[in-house]
Amino acid sequence: MTSPLGRIVIYTKKIEQMSEFYSRHFGFSVSCDEGDRILELKPQAIGASILLHPASAKQKEGQALVKLVFDVDDVTAFCEAASVAGLKFGKIHQADGYVFANAKDPSGNSVQVSSRAFARG
Repeated sequence: MTSPLGRIVIYTKKIEQMSEFYSRHFGFSVSCDEGDRILELKPQAIGASILLHPASAKQKEGQALVKLVFDVDDVTAFCEAASVAGLKFGKIHQADGYVFANAKDPSGNSVQVSSRAFARG
């Protein structure tokens, strides 16, 4: 049996900043049912949704054990456009047939743009 990844939950104390970040820089649309404390970010096309869940007082934000990777065909162009929009990526790294760059979201979570999906076919 196979099951596609449908949602990623991010616990955060910065719901508004996080929804703005993922909407502005990665094109997610915001959805929230009245009375629901979880805010859902839906991708424009195919892909997993991101659920922003309020973090408890004891939860630490920005765990280094998870990284969200966004597939982009042209990493350099994406990083340049993101910079104009206020998102600064680090150095663009050359890997085995693809490139990638890293940044952080408002809660300190690692995000990456990568051309790996386009290089591997």
